[in-house]
Amino acid sequence: MALDRWIALIILGICLIYGYTAWFTMDAQLAPFMKRNPIWPSTFPKVLSVLAMAASLIILLGLEKGEQKEADIDYRRLGEYHLGQAILLLLLMVVYALLLRPIGFLVATSGFLILGSFILGERKWHIMVLVALIAAVFVWYLVQQVLGIYMRPLPGFLGG
Repeated sequence: MALDRWIALIILGICLIYGYTAWFTMDAQLAPFMKRNPIWPSTFPKVLSVLAMAASLIILLGLEKGEQKEADIDYRRLGEYHLGQAILLLLLMVVYALLLRPIGFLVATSGFLILGSFILGERKWHIMVLVALIAAVFVWYLVQQVLGIYMRPLPGFLGG
C-alpha cells in the first residue's frame, strides 16, 4: 500500500476516535438548558470528524486518482524529499505555540510567518515582513474586535 493510503488509514483511525468522542461523550456532559440549543459545542467537531472521515476514505479507496502519475510519494526514497524543511516548520509551530502568550499574538504570529516563509525559500524580506504584519494585524482584529475574544496583542512589558 502506498504511503498516502497508510497516512489516510492513520487519519481515519484518529477521526473515528474523535468522532466517537464528539458524538457520544461530549453531548452527555451538556447542561440541561443547553440541550435545547440548535447548535451545541459538539456540532463543529461532529461535522469535522465526518468530513475528515470522508476525505480519508476517498484517499484510502483511491477514488481521488485518475490515472497513475509518477508524482506519488515513495517511502523508500524519503531522504530525497525536503524533510529538513518539514521538520523545521514543525519545530517552528511548537515554538510559536510556546511563545504565543509571553510575547503576544502580533509578535509571535509575525515572527512565525516571516521565519516560516524563510524556511520555505522566500528571500524578499520587505515582502515577507509586510505580508506577515498585515496578516497578523488582520487576524488579531477579526478575533479581538469582531468575535470579541481577547488575545494579548503585545508582550506584557509593552502593555499587552
